[in-house]
Amino acid sequence: MSSSPERQDSPAESAGIWHPAHEWLEQAESETDPEYDPTQENDGDGWDDPIEEPVSGFHHLGGIPSISIGNIEIELTAANLDGEDIRQAWELLAEAGLFRFPASATAEPIPPSDDDDDDDDDDDDEDGNEIRISDLIRETLRSRGRPPAELPPVPNPEGRKLMSEGHFGTDQYYVDRLKQRKNSLATNLMWRELGVDPYGVRKRANQYISQTLIPSSAADRIIHYDTRSYSGQFSDDGNFFFCCAQDFKVRMYDTSDPYNWKYYKTVDYPFGQWTITDATLSPDNRHLVYSSIRSQAYMATTDPEDDSDPIVLDFATQNRRQRGSSHFGIWSLRFSGDGREVVAGTSSDSIIVYDLETKQPVLNLRGRHRQHVNAVCYGDSSSPHILYSGSDDTTLRVWDRRSMGDGREAGAFLGHTEGLTYVDSKGDGRYVLSNSKDQTMKLWDLRKMMTSAAGEDFEPPDYSTDFDYRFEPYPEDLRQKPKDDCSVVTFRGHRVLKTLIRCHFSPPESTNSRYVYSGSEDGKVYVYNMDATIADTIDVREATVNSRPREPDAYATAYEMSGEMVWRTCVRDASWHPNSPVLAATSWNGWGLSSGTCTVHSWNADASMDDGEGDSPLGKSYDDKLRSIPEFDYYRNHAPFHRPQPPLRSRPVRRWGIDEVGEESEIW
Repeated sequence: MSSSPERQDSPAESAGIWHPAHEWLEQAESETDPEYDPTQENDGDGWDDPIEEPVSGFHHLGGIPSISIGNIEIELTAANLDGEDIRQAWELLAEAGLFRFPASATAEPIPPSDDDDDDDDDDDDEDGNEIRISDLIRETLRSRGRPPAELPPVPNPEGRKLMSEGHFGTDQYYVDRLKQRKNSLATNLMWRELGVDPYGVRKRANQYISQTLIPSSAADRIIHYDTRSYSGQFSDDGNFFFCCAQDFKVRMYDTSDPYNWKYYKTVDYPFGQWTITDATLSPDNRHLVYSSIRSQAYMATTDPEDDSDPIVLDFATQNRRQRGSSHFGIWSLRFSGDGREVVAGTSSDSIIVYDLETKQPVLNLRGRHRQHVNAVCYGDSSSPHILYSGSDDTTLRVWDRRSMGDGREAGAFLGHTEGLTYVDSKGDGRYVLSNSKDQTMKLWDLRKMMTSAAGEDFEPPDYSTDFDYRFEPYPEDLRQKPKDDCSVVTFRGHRVLKTLIRCHFSPPESTNSRYVYSGSEDGKVYVYNMDATIADTIDVREATVNSRPREPDAYATAYEMSGEMVWRTCVRDASWHPNSPVLAATSWNGWGLSSGTCTVHSWNADASMDDGEGDSPLGKSYDDKLRSIPEFDYYRNHAPFHRPQPPLRSRPVRRWGIDEVGEESEIW
């Protein structure tokens, strides 16, 4: 997937990275899978991601930077070279095309190995000066003499044109704009109730009213999980909601009344690796397919009375008939509009379509993406022919299954300079949305896509900074504008860090398709107008801070340590209810990002008024089965005022303490 157990490295690129599930999972697979070959596994990161064929790439051998070209390896040592010599050698090899993309680890956030502090991407010259290869890459970008990228204007004229044409939302009636009438809910309701305008005008008034009802930051309820929450979505009809967590469980809820949820059912992923990566619900709401970082997905019934075991969907069946290992991870899943197929994006840089009737993969698209495929979706809700795939190679590719005799995509969207974390289709076969580690979200129009040949000429090393989005901020001073950017609108303001943060189109019924929105590492959901201006933000962190006590084991499971354990929130996914002004935000949320929440936010008239008095009531806390947790509510009501967060280190560092028997031990 990408740089964390979602964006993972290829095995050759991730040597030395520790994965907590690697040891026991490797043992379980070797015992249960007769075709499992440990020699095809990488001892580094633990992903089941084989080297199908010789691939050029940058990696490390015992801390020494090297470049692999098929069976040839070039090691870069600093015995007789200074930093400038190494930089020049690196640039020479890059210009010669001897490697493709020096990608960072592409997985969900994982702690560094014991050796990471000593030789992670580092080399030492003979004087003992530390040389970071990533720093050399960035120095190379600086030395190219390109001017900093000029970001698209805000408001974006193309987005404003889309809004005025009615493709995304309804603009205020021109007379109201001309006379600068107050744009308030009461005024709009009054004109609608008078009913003196023709039907078309009244319809536009209704649409304009509905699209202004953006959920507020105040949380109606806070559902707590003991592990990080990775994704959560409403069904197409809004009657169902599911949430995936790192404890390998998917919880389902009845949301036919979006303001009064009811617990429905929980299903497990046996022997999962790291986390549940994604889940997708069938169009009839009867089946849920969910995945982990393995080549098998599971399909479970949503019937709460049916406790039968889930059905195994083996996406590697086709691979086993070909040369190479069949072990890989699934990052993204989507049901087709007819409910007959499921498409998956994998860590083997491929897109696989699985037929649920024959229980076999019917299409395996390989060799076009150069890095993990983090996100996939269907382009049209009524047809399975058009597919979109977003990868860590920075491209979004379009596949038309009706014309794939040569196995090539129909076209590509170019414009991102870092890996993609998510793609979402409007469902009309025309517009698609993507989120990227370059800290932007982009809107694309199928009519403006580039040819597949243009995608082949695009070289990510020309633009990528090779920063590690799991631990580092994005180096804005190195942002470069790609040679070909065919996007329509670029949205920026949110932060795509720590994990593969997701973005979506707002639904047509409850929002008139007016907005796009994304989670963010700073604990908010950003809601954008189509002209790239921010319509509103939903502050999940403020709605949840101090909403559960500190627990002793939180120190052991915290994602980052920063001297003291502080409350942190990273909104990984969000879902807008299709029929009501209600949004559910799924987050890594808690002391040190050690736990997770699903918060329910609804439109609040008092919160939307500038002259509203008093604070909104605090959302009550519930467990995963929607049982009230009064001790959490008590703690929050009596917790001391939370202090501002101190600056955090970019990585956890090792410290030493004294254990119970008086001996030194390593702690994080």
